[in-house]
Amino acid sequence: MASTFFTWLRSPAAREYFFSTHFWGPVANWGLPLAALSDLRKDEEVISGTMTTALACYSMVFMRFAWRVQPRNYLLFACHFTNATAQSIQDFRFYNYWYNGGREKKLVQEGSTVADTTAPGKVTTAVIAAREEAKKAEK
Repeated sequence: MASTFFTWLRSPAAREYFFSTHFWGPVANWGLPLAALSDLRKDEEVISGTMTTALACYSMVFMRFAWRVQPRNYLLFACHFTNATAQSIQDFRFYNYWYNGGREKKLVQEGSTVADTTAPGKVTTAVIAAREEAKKAEK
């Protein structure tokens, strides 16, 4: 099996494949799923629900394209399958954090009281601080 693969690697068909968009397009596109997989470790507060949903839908559409195009582009399909899976997990984390009480549970675990659960998060606090700095700079 390995000898057959190495024979194919030396063939003109392999050169044609490696110098085509059927290879380099998916290779370049792997940045999306790799970033999504690395984002799985980040805090749920920084997840953009809109962007995550858009990327999941984008990958689902292009999974179908990669399957339907002739010849089938398995590398592109694997890339979009990985991205759609990672983005779907991120969507679940976003929904759970903001709509199913995940934020409140996290704040309670961090030692906040029930009254503090309506306090703005890290991102909102950073945006407010940046606006205040901009207003000071204008004066």
